[in-house]
Amino acid sequence: MDYSESAAPMIGKTRQPGADPGPPRGVLKTRLDHGEFQHVRRAPSVALAEWIEHYWLVGWDLRGLPAQQQETLPHPNVQLVIEAGCTRIYGVHSGRFTRLLEGQGRVFGVKFRAGGFYPFLRAPVATLMDRSMGVTEVFGASAASFESEVLACADMDGMTAVAEQLLSAHRPSADTQLAGIAALVADIANDRSLTSVEQLTALSGLSKRALQRLFRQYVGVGPKWVINRYRLHEAIAQLQAGKPVLWADLALELGYFDQAHFIRDFRQLVGRSPNDYAQAERRSTS
Repeated sequence: MDYSESAAPMIGKTRQPGADPGPPRGVLKTRLDHGEFQHVRRAPSVALAEWIEHYWLVGWDLRGLPAQQQETLPHPNVQLVIEAGCTRIYGVHSGRFTRLLEGQGRVFGVKFRAGGFYPFLRAPVATLMDRSMGVTEVFGASAASFESEVLACADMDGMTAVAEQLLSAHRPSADTQLAGIAALVADIANDRSLTSVEQLTALSGLSKRALQRLFRQYVGVGPKWVINRYRLHEAIAQLQAGKPVLWADLALELGYFDQAHFIRDFRQLVGRSPNDYAQAERRSTS
């Protein structure tokens, strides 16, 4: 089966320009202890929805207050991050991302769809894992003023318009593989019963080796990594919802062989055990 052709109609059907992409996933600390914090997201225009997941803006005001640490879990997506003096394109990050917020600031970002950066890069996205590159390395000299143009905007709408202009000027030609890759990653993210690479090979009609090669080329990581990360995202979401959790049941539901393996992976990525994280969440919301 040619999965890319069968999945192609899924791309863009639910994507409307300026629409709200929904709540963010993978943010470990849902609220700051003090100060003001803003997290806004915008969907791309229909013309760019094949390559772009959404745009985001994070702002904070901690003037006169102690600094706050924010942490997020990795996604299988390349990000173009615009911040004064340090604008870069970041590949998939293997560990959690930690950032100390202090004073007042804002960061604008472009989150590419899983697989969506490959047509711009034209090289295996796995070469960018845990690395970054300059914007002009991909978009050329025309992007030299991109940072200043974005940061000169007063609001999210203006920033989004500048980003759309740059991306539209470099819009890639059609790629028959891209829709299938994006649909597979969306299936992993949304279907909690999808917990193994074997299930994914059955769904895609591809061999395990072909699937791994395709993921490393387009997404930047293997399918097992993507499955594991999204199952841990699901665990975080359940703990943040404050529902009573039986750890052994949750581990089995997420596809783990036993509770010990789940706790090990959770601690390695989040930095604390599921129980410690759940207690910290309850304290922050009480």
